[in-house]
Amino acid sequence: MGCDGGTIPKRHELVKGPKKVEKVDKDAELVAQWNYCTLSQEILRRPIVACELGRLYNKDAVIEFLLDKSAEKAVGKAASHIKSIKNVTELKLSDNPAWEGDKESTKGDKHDDLQRARFICPVVGLEMNGRHRFCFLRCCGCVFSERALKEIKAEVCHTCGTAFQEDDIIVLNGTKEDVETLRGRMEERRLRAKKTKKPKAAECVSKPGASEESTKTSKVKTGKPEDSSLDSREKKTNSAPRSAVSGSSSGKAGKPPCGAPKRSIANSDESETYKSIFTTHSSAKRSKEESAHWVTHTSYCF
Repeated sequence: MGCDGGTIPKRHELVKGPKKVEKVDKDAELVAQWNYCTLSQEILRRPIVACELGRLYNKDAVIEFLLDKSAEKAVGKAASHIKSIKNVTELKLSDNPAWEGDKESTKGDKHDDLQRARFICPVVGLEMNGRHRFCFLRCCGCVFSERALKEIKAEVCHTCGTAFQEDDIIVLNGTKEDVETLRGRMEERRLRAKKTKKPKAAECVSKPGASEESTKTSKVKTGKPEDSSLDSREKKTNSAPRSAVSGSSSGKAGKPPCGAPKRSIANSDESETYKSIFTTHSSAKRSKEESAHWVTHTSYCF
């Protein structure tokens, strides 16, 4: 079927060759790395943080990732090394005065220059768009271009003045070799932190033993205060029944004992007028005729 009517097929239409490898657009990759969050794939908005491998994140996305304890949470390469909020550093970025953003593109008739960056280097003035290497200081969070650090060599930050070491310099969105070196530094740093925590824990364990010894020595010096407290308790218990016996033996009117039978007024020798006050007297009782009616619930409806 086909090839009729004078059509001449070509070789690439009949023979299927190997598929071409799709190449990633470098410009699109740079825009994705420097303008979007690595974790949530949303536009970077302040506060912006960076991890120890030099990747950029939105701080809100990192907090949501750490708070999510569900089993369905997707843990990928982007945030598998972030275990707490201490593993990221909030960046102090310098705004680019030439960047207008979406102010004049409300109608949609303006070309958006993707190479124009939102932030610049505060020392040299280079734009942070991926064309130039940028890095930040882990101790303070200030961001500079690598050229500024090479041209102006100093052991103090150029903006805030905090001292830093070479280990504190982290390259933003570096190459694979940079990521490997930063990963090695990160692992060494965490091992050092674990080693420093162990002796502190040992000191905390040793402190309770010392406190117990001090309490024992204080008890020996004071002559066992626990024994004295027990003796005082025994004295109180012994004095309580004596006071009860003395109160009952005295002629003063007091409360009757708990086991004594109740005295009925009807059988007492009091006068009839005094007995008529109480409900047990015969005058207080009503006959069946004077009882309440079952319909009206009033005692005087007969």
